[in-house]
Amino acid sequence: MKNMKTLIAAFIAGLGLLSFTAVNHDKNKPQKEIISTVKGYEVGDEATDFKLKNIDGKMVSLSDFKTAKGFIVIFTCNHCPYAKKYEDRIIELDKKYKSQGYPVIAINPNDPNVQPEDGYQQMIERAKQKGFTFPYLVDEGQKIYPQYGATKTPHVFVLQKENGKNIVKYIGAIDNNYDNPNDVSEYYVQNAVNALLKGESLKMTKTVAIGCTIKVKK
Repeated sequence: MKNMKTLIAAFIAGLGLLSFTAVNHDKNKPQKEIISTVKGYEVGDEATDFKLKNIDGKMVSLSDFKTAKGFIVIFTCNHCPYAKKYEDRIIELDKKYKSQGYPVIAINPNDPNVQPEDGYQQMIERAKQKGFTFPYLVDEGQKIYPQYGATKTPHVFVLQKENGKNIVKYIGAIDNNYDNPNDVSEYYVQNAVNALLKGESLKMTKTVAIGCTIKVKK
């Protein structure tokens, strides 16, 4: 009888342990899912403003551009071969659309300790060398690029002002040929901004950004 009671007690304890493990597992699972599904903005989301340091030492926010109709926000950097291929095209985008209300706002998301070529002083030198016509901001602390969901350099987010809010209208690549601007057949960003300026719906709202991975602080 004593042996039977001992076996029953052990069986009940075992069930309790299994239940405890299962409950803890279920509690942990949603947390992991939440973390894995944080992907930044989707088309139609409101993009919050930021305040980041420009290469001239001044702090820049989207709210500073009072007459802007929207923005071409581009996460880019100095060292990435893809970013370098697109520098001239980014300058052209700013020259073409800034006067029409859609200025380029470039942001360097990389940690300079991981990639020294993307340090603040190097940003100043690169902007001067290339003749950047737009703000080139540093994402100190790497707080802004995760909000947007940027994963590459370059990675573009076209925003439109609507009732005082910056609404995401396009996410992705600048065009469909990073290597040679003369072989481009799809001008994604230009098409998006042109449609917004005409008050038309965008035919393409999202493409895959092609570039280097963002260098995250270790």
